[in-house]
Amino acid sequence: MTTAVGEHAPDFALPSSSGGNVALSALLANGPVVLFFYPKDDTLGCTAEACAFRDSHDEFVRAGAQVVGISSDSIASHNRFASKHKLPMVLLSDEDGKVRALYGVKRSLGLFPGRATFVIDRGGVVRYVLESQLRFDAHSREALSVVKQIR
Repeated sequence: MTTAVGEHAPDFALPSSSGGNVALSALLANGPVVLFFYPKDDTLGCTAEACAFRDSHDEFVRAGAQVVGISSDSIASHNRFASKHKLPMVLLSDEDGKVRALYGVKRSLGLFPGRATFVIDRGGVVRYVLESQLRFDAHSREALSVVKQIR
């Protein structure tokens, strides 16, 4: 079952494209966090989604939120993806899929890792969830709207 609005977001620590491990609890100490789970680096839909977050990144920062992408790709893959598309957000590697499972992000068509975005307030409470495999730009647009409401 997907982590729902009103629930406390499960804490985790994962390897980061910026080096070392990053824990959700440490991120939340600085304000709201937008977690977006995506299937795979440098694929058509995932690139569109990540670039939408990139294009609105400054607005997220002005609203006091951090944007974090999570997929099962390796750190090396994340670094290539971020460099190629000039992605400013931190990308975390969930190679074994444990955090994806912890958040209940379901597979699409039973085959592909799911696409889901969670807006988590500073207190660690999930304030918004969007699960959509095809509405790539809606993830950033709707998350930004929620972040602006909760600041």
